[in-house]
Amino acid sequence: MATSVSDSASIPVDVVVIGGGPGGYVAAIRAAQLGLSTVCVEMDKTLGGTCVNVGCIPSKALLTSSEHYDFAQHAAATHGIGIGSLTLDLPTMLQRKNEVVAQNTRGIEFLFKKNKIMWAKGRGTLKAGNVVDVHAVGATGASHEKIASYQAKDVIIATGSVSIELPFLKFDEKRVLSNIGALAIPQVPKHLIVIGGGVIGLELGSVWKRLGADVTVIELMPTILPGMDADVIKEADRTLRKQGLDIRTSTRVSNGGLTESGAFVEVEHDGKNERLEGDHVLVSVGRRPATTGIDAAALGLNLGKRGEILVDDQMRTNLPHVYAIGDCVPGPMLAHKAEEEGVIAAEVIAGKKSHMHYKSIPNVVYTWPEIASVGLTEQQLKDSGRAYKTGRFPFSANGRARSLGDATGFVKFVADAKTDEILGAHMIGPNVSELIAEVVLGLEYRASADDIGETVHAHPTLSEVTKEAALATLGRALQI
Repeated sequence: MATSVSDSASIPVDVVVIGGGPGGYVAAIRAAQLGLSTVCVEMDKTLGGTCVNVGCIPSKALLTSSEHYDFAQHAAATHGIGIGSLTLDLPTMLQRKNEVVAQNTRGIEFLFKKNKIMWAKGRGTLKAGNVVDVHAVGATGASHEKIASYQAKDVIIATGSVSIELPFLKFDEKRVLSNIGALAIPQVPKHLIVIGGGVIGLELGSVWKRLGADVTVIELMPTILPGMDADVIKEADRTLRKQGLDIRTSTRVSNGGLTESGAFVEVEHDGKNERLEGDHVLVSVGRRPATTGIDAAALGLNLGKRGEILVDDQMRTNLPHVYAIGDCVPGPMLAHKAEEEGVIAAEVIAGKKSHMHYKSIPNVVYTWPEIASVGLTEQQLKDSGRAYKTGRFPFSANGRARSLGDATGFVKFVADAKTDEILGAHMIGPNVSELIAEVVLGLEYRASADDIGETVHAHPTLSEVTKEAALATLGRALQI
């Protein structure tokens, strides 16, 4: 039984981090490394936040398992491998996913112990004067008695984000699913309806399609993956349709609800109405900043139009000694972006001259083929009026890709027309989530296409496609 704490019993500490997701736990670790006494307040039963528990990590575990299953079904024979009678043990697959998550959460707990970080298990509430109260959280998620209180010299808010609901499709995680429920469907659905053709919708839709479900993806915008490079979108759309995803763009969901055996949605496209029924509906129309435990109005904390906490390039809010990072501040909602912001906040608190910049943050979609991008798209450069040039090279002309039996896609560069400085790179193909790192480093150092094109890449590797695409930007690709 937790013991309640009086208002006068605040424990002095250097830094309190509210939230133990990727941004929060990394901020706590960096602060501790810098010699600051650090407390991380997290109300979930495990550390790691959405990413580790119900996002990045479990989805990648299922993506990998479903890719193996799909390979066994459709590609093993071409390698001379006979599978025989193939079966799917979904409970074992889901259990493996859970074990992968557990390994990661235990790893974070180990890092906290190693760095002498206190994990305050409860819901954190920020009060005036940088006092953070911690309340016990019941089984229903309601706050109970106060179990601790900390007087912080500096506070880092890392409260993350939550999935956006549709007013007529409230999450029950049984039939109407967010990413949480979509990672734990107990049996392969006959028909899964996915609302939203962005990263989450396409990744989780791909998982269940490979495992045998019919999957319909409904996207309001004219294309899937809005905001990405147009050439990549075109290739992704073609490939995912070929894999069997029923993709419906420029389609609006006007209504939805439950049926006796599942759920339905009503959609509009080109003036025509249609009712679709499925076992489950995955609503993946975006996420919004969460500010649990932060009464912005009472504190005088400045927020943006979406409820995001406004910060400068050192992650400072308008409140003295209060910082904010991750999904609850402006910018892309990416775990690696949150981690870097956490490092910046901790270093600024420790007196270092760190600051955050966003031009070199990669974005990855873990469908197969994978999609990765960094920097500006060709359309953004067109709109800006800046003179640019492009170069691309296909995986179909790469020996390693051919030997893998997966030569779909390409690497594309956009560079300044005069200086050859790399302004962006956009990839779709095998393992591009790893290949993008080379270009991210190049952007950090303001590399030119020539810098990458003249760098020796091992042969035969997929990375040679990056080299050849850089050379193509200069008009001198060698292998095509």
